[in-house]
Amino acid sequence: MDADREQPESPPPPGRRPWLLRLLRRRWLQTVVRTRRVARVPASVATSGWGAFVEWFGRLEISENAVLLGFAVAIGAAGGLGVAAFYKLIDVAYVVFFRWPLEQIGSGPFLLYRPLLTGLGICAAWWVMKRFGRGHEGLNVPDVQLAVARRGGDIPTRPALARTTASAITLGAGGSAGSEGPVAVLGSTIGSFLGRAFRFDAGRVRVLVAAGAAAGISAAFNAPLAGAFFALEEILGSFAVAAFPPVVVASVVGAVVSHSFFGNHPAFPVPTEYGYTLTREIFAFYPVLGVLAGVMAALFVRTYFRLETMARRSTVPAAVMPVLGGIAVGALVLGSGGLLVGSGHLSIPLDLFGRLPWFTLLLLALGKILATSITLNTGGSGGVFTPALYVGAATGGAFGAALASLFPNLPLSPEAYALVGMGAVVAASTHAPITGILIVFEMTNDYQIMLPLMLTTVVAYLIARRLEPDSLYSGWLRRRGEVLEQGADRDVLAGQLVADAYDPNPQVIGESATVPQLLERLQQGAQTDFPVVDRELRLVGVVTITDLVRLAAEPPEATAPLIAADIAIPVDPVTPQDSLLDAVRRMGVRGAASLPVVDPENGRLLGLLGRAHVLALYERAVAGAEAGSRGTGGG
Repeated sequence: MDADREQPESPPPPGRRPWLLRLLRRRWLQTVVRTRRVARVPASVATSGWGAFVEWFGRLEISENAVLLGFAVAIGAAGGLGVAAFYKLIDVAYVVFFRWPLEQIGSGPFLLYRPLLTGLGICAAWWVMKRFGRGHEGLNVPDVQLAVARRGGDIPTRPALARTTASAITLGAGGSAGSEGPVAVLGSTIGSFLGRAFRFDAGRVRVLVAAGAAAGISAAFNAPLAGAFFALEEILGSFAVAAFPPVVVASVVGAVVSHSFFGNHPAFPVPTEYGYTLTREIFAFYPVLGVLAGVMAALFVRTYFRLETMARRSTVPAAVMPVLGGIAVGALVLGSGGLLVGSGHLSIPLDLFGRLPWFTLLLLALGKILATSITLNTGGSGGVFTPALYVGAATGGAFGAALASLFPNLPLSPEAYALVGMGAVVAASTHAPITGILIVFEMTNDYQIMLPLMLTTVVAYLIARRLEPDSLYSGWLRRRGEVLEQGADRDVLAGQLVADAYDPNPQVIGESATVPQLLERLQQGAQTDFPVVDRELRLVGVVTITDLVRLAAEPPEATAPLIAADIAIPVDPVTPQDSLLDAVRRMGVRGAASLPVVDPENGRLLGLLGRAHVLALYERAVAGAEAGSRGTGGG
C-alpha cells in the first residue's frame, strides 16, 4: 500500500502534464478564489454605501431643474477637463510617432518612414479598440444618437474610454480624422455614467448625455453656442424646452474650463483680413459656392460609405488592414506636404487657404475626403466633423481663388469663401445646418459674414439632400438597420404602423349623396374630413369641412345638380402597413388633418387616420419606452 501511495509522484508517462505544474496551477487557482472572496467584502460594502447615498439624495426632493442644472455644471467641468486630457494625449502620441523619430533619424530619412509610422499608429489604435474596447465598432456620434433613442442614454464606459484613447493615437500618428467625435462621446459618457450612477430615469439620463456632448464640443472648439445646438440638433434630435437649460449650462461651463488651458481664442487661427466688400457677391457668387459645397458634401458621404463597404468585403487579414490603410494615408499626407493633417490636433491651416492656387486647394479637398475615409474604415478612430470643416474650407478657398483669378479687378477675398465653405459643407454632410452656421460665426465673431454664410449653408444643405439622402451620421446608422435621421421622434413614428392607429368606423359619404345630404354633416360630430366611397366601398375622394362650408354659402339653385362624387377631391391614401412617419409626411404635403386608409389590393376603404390618432399612439409608445427603460435599470 505504501508503494501504491508513492506511485503518483513517479515521473509521468510522456505527453502528460508534469505533476509539479498541476500542483502549482491548483495552488494558484485556490489563491485567486480566496482573493476574490476577500475582495467581495469591501465591494459589497461600497455598493451598499453608495445605494444608501443615492436613496438619501432621492429623498431630498430637489426640484427637477435644480438637479439637472447642478449635474450640468459638474458634467461641463468634467467635459472641459476631459478635452484638455484628450488633447494632451494627442500631443503625446504626436511626440512618440513623429517628433522623437524625427530627432533620431533626421528629416531626410524620416520622410520615407512617415507613411509606415502612420500605419503603425492606426494599427495601434485598432489594437486598443480590439483589446480594451471589446471590438466595439460604435462609440461615435451616431452611436450616441442610438443610445439616446434606443437605450435610454446608456453608454458603456470602458469602450468609450478605449475609443477616446484610440482616437488620440490615430490623430497623433497622422491619421485623418476629427477630434469632435471623441470629445462628444467622452462628454456623453460622463453624463451617462452620472445619470446611471444616481439611478435617474431614462429621460434625465438622455438630457445629461446631451449636456455632456455639448460640453465636449464647446470645450474643443471654444464654441458654446455651436456645442449646445449640436447636442440639441444631433444628439437629442429636438429643441425641447426642458433640455435647453442644462445643455446650455454644460456647454458654457465646458468652454470656461477649456479657456484656462487653451485661452479664449478660436480653435483654428482665423485670417485677420477677410470679408466680402461687394453686396452683389451675396447673390452672384455665394449661391454658386453653396451648390459646389453641396456637391462636395454628397461626394464625401458617398466616398466614405463606399470605402466602408470595400473594407468589409476585403479578404485582407484584420490585423494587416490598419497598417495598409495607415500607409496609404501617410502617403497622401506626405504628398500634400503635411497640409492634410497638420500637427497634433491643429489640422486646418486657414491662413494658407487664401493664398494657395485654386487647383491645389481642390486637390486638398478631394485628398481630405479620401484620407478620412481610409483612416476611419481601416481601423482608425475619430470624428468626421473636423474633416468636413477642412473639406469646406478647401472647397470655399478654391472657389474664392478661382473667382479672384477670373475677376482680378474685383476686391474679392478667398479667405471669406473658405470660412463660409466650412459651415456649408459641415451642414450639408452632417445635416446640422444650425451647427454649421453657429460654429463659423463663433470662430469669427463677425456679424458681417452671417449673410453669405446663412445663404450658402442653406443652398448646400438642400443640394446635398437632393443628391444624397444620407448624412455621415445617419448613413452609419442606416447601414446597421437603424433609422434615426432626425432623432427619436421620427424613430418612434417610423416604428409604428397605420394599422395600430386608424379609426375603423369613420363617417363616410356615398358618391351619389346630394348637397343637402352633405350639409347635414356640418352638425354631426368633430370629424373634419369625410371619405367618399362608391357602392363597393372603394375610395372616390375626400370632402372636407371647408368644402361643406363653401357649399352652404352658395345659392341652392347653383349647387342642386351636384353630388358628392363631383365635389370629392382625389387624395393619396395610406395602407395599414405604411409607417406613421410616411403618413405624417403625406399629411404635410396635403396640409390635411387626416387621410383615408384603404386595402392595397382592392382599394376598399378601411378607415380614417387623423393627426389625433397619430399623436395618441406616439404618446403611448414613448410612455412605454420610458417605463421599459426604468424597469431594466436604464436610468
